Amino acid sequence: MSQQRERLGSRLGFIMLSAGCAIGCGNVWKFPWMTGQFGGGGFVLVYILCLIILGLPVMTMEFAMGRASQASPVGMYQKLEKPGQKWHIHGYFALLGNIALMAFYTVVTGWMIYYFVMFLLGRTANLGFVTMITNPTVNVVYLAIAVVVGFLVLSFNLQGGLERVTKYMMTALLVLMIVLLVHSATLPGAKAGLSFYLVPDFSKINLSVIVGAMNQAFFTLSVGIGSMAIFGSYIGKDRALMGESVNVIALDTLVAIMAGFIIFPACMTYNIEVGAGPALLFDTMATVFNNMAGGRIWGTLFFLFMVFAAMSTELAVFENILACVRELTGWSRPKGSIICGVGIFLLALTTALGYSVFTFQPFAEGTAWLDFWDFIVSTNLLPIGSFIFAVFCCWNFGWGWDKFVLEANTGKGMKVQAWMKPIFKFVVPIIVIALYVYGLVTFKWN
Repeated sequence: MSQQRERLGSRLGFIMLSAGCAIGCGNVWKFPWMTGQFGGGGFVLVYILCLIILGLPVMTMEFAMGRASQASPVGMYQKLEKPGQKWHIHGYFALLGNIALMAFYTVVTGWMIYYFVMFLLGRTANLGFVTMITNPTVNVVYLAIAVVVGFLVLSFNLQGGLERVTKYMMTALLVLMIVLLVHSATLPGAKAGLSFYLVPDFSKINLSVIVGAMNQAFFTLSVGIGSMAIFGSYIGKDRALMGESVNVIALDTLVAIMAGFIIFPACMTYNIEVGAGPALLFDTMATVFNNMAGGRIWGTLFFLFMVFAAMSTELAVFENILACVRELTGWSRPKGSIICGVGIFLLALTTALGYSVFTFQPFAEGTAWLDFWDFIVSTNLLPIGSFIFAVFCCWNFGWGWDKFVLEANTGKGMKVQAWMKPIFKFVVPIIVIALYVYGLVTFKWN
């Protein structure tokens, strides 16, 4: 398998593809509304610290495990673990994590496509988040579009399909964000919005905020379920992996921060509630665009950018699922794409119809299938997976620190230093597991 493994065509392709997996709804849908609900600038500060202290080490470990094993998450443990060990069991949980992520992420992608189409056609007068999510036809049709487009791209070879499309989408995404950012900076509420967004209120920072920031950091970077490991398996050994991780995280963080620069000045200008939650990008931004000059054009551009962001992550996670399934079955790309696409579509129907046909309230009042799948992924599998990666890479009863560092530091660029060992080996796993346990204890179960 390793001799026939596909390769990315360039370093830019790897960075764009990895960043594409990290950049998505987590940056521009989830990050702004979590920032609003957790008090603004203080959450942003803690989030950035979590990216540096926790996200960077875990991403470097995932890349190293993928490149050393030349396998998907299911197979990489089997190649790296010692005989008789059972680390590979986590590989199956990583695959399940990617599938659970797509059980709701594809639906959110469909929502983005729907809003883009409505703005493009000028049908925004009665556009509303609740109206959309309770319409079974809209949800199923746009879910199908999101899944079919994703797996259609992946049915081609790696360089001709996924790498090429992602590079174009990521470039277009960044250009669109810069245009929208400049526009938001000219709004009357820009100063108030940026003050809320950038000036920390330390009185609002508590353990719940830190747990939220950690989970958001792992979610936005797509680390903990092997999503980054698969791209490590597609690159050569000419670049050291910590430097590549810094590049991906920097690009990911840039997009998240830019999203806040776009949204919060607009919210303050039009008196929109910054803590509106998951509906922030839909109800609030639609209201903003419907009440501004040239709003249809700006709204079309904004949701086109959201489609790019969502599809970049969807494509990357689809590739992860497809690679795992192909390694387990030996299927060709086209056959694997069709079967995986049908499976993801059927599973995601739970979320798509969760506000109309398949009503399910797993936690507090008002929760639905989306909250259930997000709980499985964000609250559990991402932090647990990050903890396991840290232990496996840094301790001798796993892969071991020396082997990890040898792989991570092969090639040019920024390298893992000896002084970082206590951070990777002790700080990361202890902080992650402590915050994970606290998050479960304080979770709003009902």
